[in-house]
Amino acid sequence: MENAAALVFYRLLSTSFARLLGRPLLAGSCALSRDEMFQASWLYHNAPFCVLAHNTQADPVFIYANRAAQQCFGYEWAEITRLPSRLSAEAPNRAERQRLLNAVTNTGFIENYRGLRIAKSGRRFWIENAIVWQLVDEAGKLHGQAAMFQNPPA
Repeated sequence: MENAAALVFYRLLSTSFARLLGRPLLAGSCALSRDEMFQASWLYHNAPFCVLAHNTQADPVFIYANRAAQQCFGYEWAEITRLPSRLSAEAPNRAERQRLLNAVTNTGFIENYRGLRIAKSGRRFWIENAIVWQLVDEAGKLHGQAAMFQNPPA
């Protein structure tokens, strides 16, 4: 993702999160920096937690995955940004995942979500205490949904 696009997307992630949850996306020393490009870069390259987002297509595709999320799911940027997000869960777990996404659509966000996911390798893992929120810009246009969770143990 080029710098200008990364900054625009970071603003969408962070302002949607703050507006819906009433607190900033980033906390600690990173949040003290007023430099949004620094924050966007830190979130992508150095965050110790996973952040993913998918678009609004009928079969949503991931449009963002920070390095922690790429490592967690075992995909490189070029792979994960072509992956339908439903494939992050196995078929038996997709109905539960869809119920979550429907709830997020209705309420704007969900906290403390727990769900079983699958990596590219076939490794199954639980995401716990996830926050899932709507990506809505300042004009009210929906761009997709995002999720944030701690890196599960390997």
